[in-house]
Amino acid sequence: AETANAFPEMASIPFESERLFSASLNEVNGAQYAFVKGAVERLLPMCTQMATPAGGIPLVLHELEQQAMELACEGYRVLALAAGEVHLGEGEVFSEEHLQGLVFLGLVGIIDPLRAEAKQAIARCQQAGIKVAMVTGDHPATALAIAKELELASDPDQVVSGPELRQADDEAGVDRITRLARVFARVGPHQKLDIVQSLQRNGHFVAVSGDGANDAPALRVAQVGVAMGKSGTDVARETADIIITDDNFASIVAGVEEGRIAYANVRKVIFL
Repeated sequence: AETANAFPEMASIPFESERLFSASLNEVNGAQYAFVKGAVERLLPMCTQMATPAGGIPLVLHELEQQAMELACEGYRVLALAAGEVHLGEGEVFSEEHLQGLVFLGLVGIIDPLRAEAKQAIARCQQAGIKVAMVTGDHPATALAIAKELELASDPDQVVSGPELRQADDEAGVDRITRLARVFARVGPHQKLDIVQSLQRNGHFVAVSGDGANDAPALRVAQVGVAMGKSGTDVARETADIIITDDNFASIVAGVEEGRIAYANVRKVIFL
């Protein structure tokens, strides 16, 4: 609160999946400064210098990209930070166009460890003939590191990125990709819906889990939409067919198991 009062916010650009960054415009000693955080690949083009203990020096792209990749390959979600003075004319609205010539401040690695039961739950799915796909907005290297731990993928070629999906010429092209891929990274909200519809065209009965408002279209179009009860938004919960109260993927697997037992028992009665 003390920092916020000392450097009052004048304007902001909220985070959106399409832009992959957020920014605020603050007053610092009478000047206007932009502070930006977001994906490395989005912030680097905004910067011309990088901060060091000795002051700003010209940006060394390959070193920063290498450091970010090393963090991502270890399973970290990598957040880049940048700042710089900007000059807004009278009546001018703060926008992405003003985010140029900034100073790159550093990288932050955030780890979101897997639940202990996640790997076993996915293994049970695979044993039961259920194919599991991971759809995330994370960097492909981060997605691959997590997928390796879950034994969903073992090679970078098994990870498909959002830009690669956009390069597909038509629905048939997308269907060829989703026929084999099980890990999708840097995926935009609308692409989650595209992936679900493509899997359905490929003959799959699709269940989707999600917690955000951006997941609602995919939850709605899937044969079974599963929302998270704890972390899920109201939009996701209202759109879904099922709500998981403990936000645990293993609970979905247990539900499938119970459902198959009930179905098998009904079949036995009918056949008798």
